[in-house]
Amino acid sequence: MEHSAMERDRGRTAVLLGAMEATATAPARRTRLTGAMFAGALAALALWAAPAGASTLIVEGAGDGHGVGMSQDGALGYAEHGWSDAAILAHYYAGTTLGRASASANVKVLEGSKVVAVPLERYVRGVVAAEMPSGWPAAALEAQAIASRTYALTDHAGGARFDVYSDTRSQMYESPPTPAAETATTNAAVAATAGQIVLYQGKPAITYYFASSGGMTEDNENSFLGSEPEPWLRGVPDSYETKASSWKLSIGFASAAARLRGLVKGSFRGIEVLGRGVSPRIVAAEVLGSRGASPVSGPELAARLALTSTWAYFSVKSGASVRREPDVSGQPPFAPLAPESAPATPAPVPAPAPSTGPQGGAQAPATVASTSATGGAQAE
Repeated sequence: MEHSAMERDRGRTAVLLGAMEATATAPARRTRLTGAMFAGALAALALWAAPAGASTLIVEGAGDGHGVGMSQDGALGYAEHGWSDAAILAHYYAGTTLGRASASANVKVLEGSKVVAVPLERYVRGVVAAEMPSGWPAAALEAQAIASRTYALTDHAGGARFDVYSDTRSQMYESPPTPAAETATTNAAVAATAGQIVLYQGKPAITYYFASSGGMTEDNENSFLGSEPEPWLRGVPDSYETKASSWKLSIGFASAAARLRGLVKGSFRGIEVLGRGVSPRIVAAEVLGSRGASPVSGPELAARLALTSTWAYFSVKSGASVRREPDVSGQPPFAPLAPESAPATPAPVPAPAPSTGPQGGAQAPATVASTSATGGAQAE
């Protein structure tokens, strides 16, 4: 379930290459350089002018998916530390309560080219088994069941024609006779939460979720660019995320330039981050080239470079030298917070709702509706 462009006054600092080129072409400025400054300028220019094939873009990041709503890996951690399904959901979806959907609710699922009406509980059984490992703790599976049930009633991916896709464009759904469509433990989680959905101010609240947060989730408008801020989709610390959510990769400059085709002016030189969200996820950046810079959103940058999330930091390696890429976002490095204790008191008793009602939150804009809510990967 992961579901452009944000205009902003960037106030970007001068690109080093531009400064070096200006030094080399303006006699008045050149005469003001001391010997040491001139030598430094030449060294920097030589680094920028190095052949693209000799340089490598190093990307270090965390998380898997868009970062909005519930982290499946984080839900696993909370469940392992004694949190209930209701407490997990209240943590990820701020200010929400639990209610009940209509017992007669159906979900219109697009399977291939055919729309199939599936009873809500049967649909949720097929989703939980596909979205989360059956061996995970009951509280995590139950939180997934409630989130999946609510998402099915609020997505409306196909407008009046259908509600959800059967794949990661909405949420994964496996129907019988697929062998892995249902399991005993996931079916038990669905039965234990039968009919329960997430409400915000009495209305179903769209419950985005994804595979792994990296340690903090993100405000929805910073990942689904162009969407309106939703009060229950605020970034929150994710204390029990695993270290496995961190990742690092290297991309040769030639490959990076090819992936960023159309954004590179001249020869590819690197990436400058302009803005980040409440987590370190990139909202806006620029692709630096020898002839200038091109703006790019965080989601597009991640898609172009095949990153698992927009939580990313960039460096350039040239020979034995590694330099951090420019970052004027003002966002300090992320520092994990201390683990949270399970709530001391039970969550409020779910308040019944007569029907599913209207969608509780704005769906991601059509321009990003084709991306996956889980980041394209099942939780592992």
